[in-house]
Amino acid sequence: MTSENQNELVFLPLGGSNEVGMNLNAYGFGPEHDRKWIIVDVGVTFGDQSTPGVDVIVPDPSFLEGEEILGIVLTHAHEDHIGALGWLFERIKAPLYATPFTAFLIREKLRDHNLAEDVELNEIALGGTVNLDPFEVTYVTITHSIAEPNGLAIKTPLGTVLHTGDWKIDDEPIVGDKTDVAAITKLGDEGVLAMICDSTNVFVEGTAGSEGEVAKHLADLIAPLKGRVAVGCFASNVARMDSVIRAAEAAGRRVALAGRSMHRITAAAKSVGMLMDVEPFLSEEEAKIWPADKILYLCTGSQGEARAALSRVAEGTHPFIKLGQGDHCIFSSRVIPGNELPIARLQDKLADRGVKIYTEKGHPGIHVSGHPCRDELRQMYAWARPKIAVPTHGQRRHLIEHGQLAKEIGIEQVVTPRNGDMVRLAPGYAEIIDEVPAGRLFVDGGILVEEQGEALRERKHAASNGMLIVAFALDKRGRMVSDIDIRSVGLPGNEDRPLEEVLDDLAERVEDAVRGLKGDALADEIVIEQAVARTLKKSSQKVWGRRPIVETVVLRL
Repeated sequence: MTSENQNELVFLPLGGSNEVGMNLNAYGFGPEHDRKWIIVDVGVTFGDQSTPGVDVIVPDPSFLEGEEILGIVLTHAHEDHIGALGWLFERIKAPLYATPFTAFLIREKLRDHNLAEDVELNEIALGGTVNLDPFEVTYVTITHSIAEPNGLAIKTPLGTVLHTGDWKIDDEPIVGDKTDVAAITKLGDEGVLAMICDSTNVFVEGTAGSEGEVAKHLADLIAPLKGRVAVGCFASNVARMDSVIRAAEAAGRRVALAGRSMHRITAAAKSVGMLMDVEPFLSEEEAKIWPADKILYLCTGSQGEARAALSRVAEGTHPFIKLGQGDHCIFSSRVIPGNELPIARLQDKLADRGVKIYTEKGHPGIHVSGHPCRDELRQMYAWARPKIAVPTHGQRRHLIEHGQLAKEIGIEQVVTPRNGDMVRLAPGYAEIIDEVPAGRLFVDGGILVEEQGEALRERKHAASNGMLIVAFALDKRGRMVSDIDIRSVGLPGNEDRPLEEVLDDLAERVEDAVRGLKGDALADEIVIEQAVARTLKKSSQKVWGRRPIVETVVLRL
């Protein structure tokens, strides 16, 4: 045990330890009741079929509210690392620090939330250092699937922590510099107390592969194609965009960008000197009249997102881009787990139009991951030589497997925390010393709500069980003075028993239930509503095998 007055260095994942997305990591230094904190990344994850109507999910920062936060340091510009800034900044106010490309995109995000004038955003040069006493944070160049990815060397009086961010080892990254092996090796020589490290591809042997190899495969694939070509990829991957653009130009094609994110990322890339030596992009309107063999569309929507460019093309609703027989669509991206169904539907719709589909399954060279496989993890540990391994950024099974790999490599101490687990890194043996409130907040209708909020519970219940709305009038003495009107949402009828007939039967049961109430019960709206709900749920169970939401409107005359 350590004294409450002793300086400690702690690591606290509030998002990202058990999530592939939604990173929010905090480092604290000082005595327990007087700690100073820095935050690394404030990201989002996205809703799915289990969260109807919720597109964005953010980490719950409740524990850090009211704490002394010295700064928020951003490693790179992926949404799972910066996407929650607009939603959470008012709760964890502190200066922001980011390299130029990331800072450009953060400014746009803050403008979207009307925060641009309220936030101190500090632009840090690549390899630069931020002094946030007692922390000194130096940006370390790495490679990943976005421009300007960075690891962080966080120096403290009790030791140095290497926070890798998202990374891979790419000897031909297309844009940006290679991983700064010399800087990481020097940190190892000086002594790395702990490494907080990406776990996403820990189950994959070998290496992730190079963007340079992808560029060659894309060029070879695109060169002989006739007809229109569309390429779907992650807009944030500037290297991939660069490779597609150059492959198009080598094949005598001009490029048109399709999708808001493509334009946004292109502007950010050009602001830091990337994509400057390519031909001007055609507008979607110009591309519409361009010869089919001379045009390539670079599109958002490779994950089947409903409102993205590729989905609108597949639906035939895009105002300018039409693909059909003899045209081609290349998916230069992986399938993010959970997106299998929408991607399959998108590809089916394109195929129905006569479009030939190309994916990494049939053409494995057209995509590589941005995260380290097992050989790369071994290499990073060999460079940094940390005393403590703290796997992060992955699901629980990834973290456990990463911890086992670290032990096999010979790392002295391994801790695999869950979100909310406070890890003491120093002094003494690394261990989990506390558990703090942690969880997720949902952006529901533009409002931040608790993960298990009433609105979402009702919506999920209605989605699976349907809904009944009942209305009738009572006089002052509680006597029924109108017909009972029942309407349904999401509940079926059939030829043998039409829905109208079912609802008429339910109305009779409601009338019997209300007439069965006596005395004061007829004056109590809540008692009446409960009686109606019990009757309809019980009857619905017999009719449909479901217990729908029941909303009752009682009019008093």
